Order: sequence, then C-alpha cells, then structure tokens
Amino acid sequence: MDKLVIEGGRPLSGSIRIHGAKNAALPIMAASLLADGEITLHNVPHLLDIEVMLYILERLGCTCRHEQGTVTINTSLVRSHDVPEDLMKQMRSSIFLMGPLLARFGRVSVYQPGGCAIGERKIDLHLRGLEALGAQIEEQDQQIICHGANLTGADIHLDFPSVGATENIMMAAVLAEGTTTIFNAAREPEIQDLQHFLNAMGARIMGAGTDTITINGVEKLQPCTYEIIPDRIVAGTVMIAAAATRGNVTLTHCNPAHLTSLIHVLKRTGVQITVCNDIMTVSCMTRPKSVDRIVTSPYPSFPTDLQSQIMVLLSLADGFSVMKETVFEGRFKHVDELNVMGADISVDLNAAFIRGVPRLYGATVEATDLRAGAALVIAGLAAQGKTIVEQVHHIDRGYDQIEKLFQSLGASVERQSTVSKQLDFAN
Repeated sequence: MDKLVIEGGRPLSGSIRIHGAKNAALPIMAASLLADGEITLHNVPHLLDIEVMLYILERLGCTCRHEQGTVTINTSLVRSHDVPEDLMKQMRSSIFLMGPLLARFGRVSVYQPGGCAIGERKIDLHLRGLEALGAQIEEQDQQIICHGANLTGADIHLDFPSVGATENIMMAAVLAEGTTTIFNAAREPEIQDLQHFLNAMGARIMGAGTDTITINGVEKLQPCTYEIIPDRIVAGTVMIAAAATRGNVTLTHCNPAHLTSLIHVLKRTGVQITVCNDIMTVSCMTRPKSVDRIVTSPYPSFPTDLQSQIMVLLSLADGFSVMKETVFEGRFKHVDELNVMGADISVDLNAAFIRGVPRLYGATVEATDLRAGAALVIAGLAAQGKTIVEQVHHIDRGYDQIEKLFQSLGASVERQSTVSKQLDFAN
C-alpha cells in the first residue's frame, strides 16, 4: 500500500491549475450510455474512481480511452445492462449507471454500491424516483433488477435533495415520454454540468441549479464533445492548505462562484482572498481566527466534502470553534488522527468542538476515507516535523497525484510504495 511522507512547516507558494471535477465527470461518463456513438470528454482527471467507471463501461461493451485528460467513450457496441457486482462494490458512483441503462435498454441489473465508509447512504430515493417514472423494481439479496420499457414523465418530490438521486432521475427521464419535474432537487454545480452535457446531446432540460428541474423527454440523444467543470472540492482543499501553512497560492481554472460558502468562512478566519474571473489568490500570513459555528448542508451551504479539511485550519486557529455535520453521520473519523497530531477536538454526536492550538506535530496517521485523507495531508503540511499518511488509496479516489499537486507549491511530500499499485479488478 502507498503512503505519503510529509516534512511539514513549509508555507505553500506558487500557482496551480485545478483539474476537472470527479463528481461531475462520473455521472456524465455514465450518461454517455444514453447516446449511440463516440463521446469525447475533456478535462477528466486521472483518478481511481474514473478508472473504475471506465472499466465498468468496458465490461458493458464500450470502447474507452483516457489520455492526457481527454476521455473517449464509444457506446455503439453496448449490449449488456448488467453491472458486475465486483465493480459496483468498489465505487458508490457506479449507481449512476441505473438511469442511463434503464432509459436505453428498458432493463438494468445492479448491486448495492460500495465507496467510502462515511455513514449510511441509502439508494431509496433513486429507486423511488425510477418507480415514479414507471419502472418495476425487484430486489434479490444485494441485487436490484429494474424493468421499464416504456418510461413516462412524472412529478417527483425528493424527501432530501440527494445529488445522486437527482442525477439518476434526470438521466432516466430524458428518454421518457412526456415531462418530468423534480421538486426539492439538489442544486450542486455538478447537477448543472450534467444538464449542460445532456442538453449538448439533444436533451431538453431546464432548472438545474434551482430546486425544481424540468425534463421534457426526447426520442433520441446524439454523441457530443464536452468539457468537465473544475473540481470545487480540490480547489477548496488547496485554498485551506494555503491558509493552514501560512502560504500564498494562486489557483487557476477554477470557478469562485462554486466556492462562495468556503470563501465566506475563510474570510471570517482572516484569510485574504482575491478573485478575478477564474483565478483566485489565497494568502494567510498570521494565525487564523476561530469561527463560532459552521454547519454542513447541501449546496449552496458549506459542503460536507470540505468539513474535514476546514477542521484542520480551525484546529490551528486562535479560539474555540464548533463544526456541525448534518449530511453524513460517520464523517468525524479524522478527529482521532488529528488529535494524535496535537489537535484539541472533542466530538458529541454530530458536533465537533475545536479548541485551537498553536501548532500540530508530525505523526503516523491513517486515511479512513477520501476527504479525511486530504485533511490529514493538510495537517501534515502545516505540522512541525514528519507526518506519514497511510492508506493513500482513499485519497487517490478524488485527487490526481496529490503529492505532485503540493510539490508544485513547494511542499516536501513524497509517495512511497510497499507493493506495486494496481486496481483490484476481477478478470
């Protein structure tokens, strides 16, 4: 298994280009199945989750290629609508294949998906949404079989603004007969990106970015070329790392409008941020100030995917802060690891109480999930001495060579491997 060895205490400095958004690329790659032909996607990062999705598409019959940030997917020979169990267990985002396969073939067979262990994430909203469009769903142990040869538009109200459910319903509804309206839809930028991609293929969708999305069904979609939006979570991670190390970093090819909640919090801590179109500069020359309360919530509120990272900054702040997690109940696993490094954080149910300390100290810690791993890297960059972050494969799911990203900003971070790295794919 790979590990990262970090010599902390160096302020980050320089310029970095933000790569494409994993959480936008994955549903768009799945949505490629809705058209017959070759789709070209630009600005696609090289991540484990991306490679898993490409492998699943190949198992379904697609021909795929990923070179220098460009993915091509030829769907002409797709014949299978059965997603292999072994691959679904590796990545939760494999659930995005339900909507496109059901819409194109009238049938899909999947299994309960895997992914990071950050609490229970049921797919009930996905299934209810597909049922509302006319699908018949049968569950056999871990297998889920959906039939729906003649999907029909419907009014669908989500009990929670789930990103995945919103996207799956959108993808299924584009080829359904009539109009589908999703109420209490998720509003994330990745939803908007999916709408733009589907519309580029000939879909008729409007409303993404609001809580009501309308999909007018069409008979057929055509292949297209499309560019994925920048990754707002990667951008936020870099911004927090710059602040935690008392550095000065310029981010290019980012979208500041997708990061307003984080920008607001960072400015409250005393971090200086300047914005010009798709360029942001983040600097922090003095110890940050505490923030009385931050609550994670669906977009446009503070994102759960940046909760663990901002906690590192607050652990170094002058004063007492409270972080409340309302999205995932299992997302405080990084707290024990930060406390090993000298942080003073206590947890009570879904609230973390953070008493800032002057500095953190290097230690050997373990990434338990993707964003927790990113937080530990930030802590190692800011800490005094050497930090070793183990279980780096979690981080590789969402950051394209995170060690090189921070090396380019002057950090001392090195990846060490004890065994050769390979994807755990079945033959």
